Amino acid sequence: MSVRIGLGISQFPSDPAALWNWVDRLEQSSVDSIWQSDRLVSPQPSLEAMSLMAALAGRTERLKFGMSVVVISQRDPLVLARQCATIDFLSGGRLLPAFGVGSEFAPEWKATGVSPRGRGARADEALEILSRLWSEERVSFEGRYYRYRDVSIAPRPIQQPLPLWIGGSSPAAIRRTARIGTGWIAGIQSPDQVAPVVAGIKRALREAGRRIDPDHYGAGFSFRFGDPKDEIVSRSAKLLGQLSPGLDPARYLAVGGAAEVLERIEEYRAAGISKFVLRPLATDARDLEVQTERLIEQVLPAAHALPSLA
Repeated sequence: MSVRIGLGISQFPSDPAALWNWVDRLEQSSVDSIWQSDRLVSPQPSLEAMSLMAALAGRTERLKFGMSVVVISQRDPLVLARQCATIDFLSGGRLLPAFGVGSEFAPEWKATGVSPRGRGARADEALEILSRLWSEERVSFEGRYYRYRDVSIAPRPIQQPLPLWIGGSSPAAIRRTARIGTGWIAGIQSPDQVAPVVAGIKRALREAGRRIDPDHYGAGFSFRFGDPKDEIVSRSAKLLGQLSPGLDPARYLAVGGAAEVLERIEEYRAAGISKFVLRPLATDARDLEVQTERLIEQVLPAAHALPSLA
């Protein structure tokens, strides 16, 4: 499979009707998938990722959908495994699960009184539990954080194995991806930041004697058909500058026309990326429709014609 473009829900929809109108348009297009970030605690309105996946399973017939990414160290792995299995079963095998450990500065830790220390080890245990529950008849597990005895879930996912994409760029995340992942998805990272992570994962895979499909490396960026001076672009650039001080916010965005979006895609491709989650920068529901339509008509035909990475 060559390059594929999915869209991320970067802004809370103005109302459910606007969201479903947008989803229906994507279902009729060549857009590959829909992605939702995981925010359990947020001052801004945000849809809960697993609930949205279930709703998308019932609303669509073709589109795939995924989480970018669920913070697995903040969720019970047995419940999460069953949620993923159910959604994949009901959708006919269209779920794209992606998991990460979460930032130590995420508000969920303070809000719930849970320390972020040990979240990586907790995630490692949870990921093993998920992968086993999705494929084995019965699972017993004795770990530091989780203990299960003779557990089974049914129905299991239609996809066997169910994809297990990993997020994160730390050395631990690289090792985690090489050890258990079937794909990797970047966070808010420029092509320059993505390239060494992809290279590191490939080195770790060789050492582990495993292989991940060259097409199973993903990244995302925000785009806008418009002017770099548009207020929404300036606002987004300011926020990105706060997230990554010292780096040029423009490296995380593609603003202008189809040529600028395709140029950014090519930069990520040079870093080893084939799967994309593009986030439209839109001022309202109508603008979201316009931005999405231009992407579908002017970018997707050229992007989806790009060859696979070796």
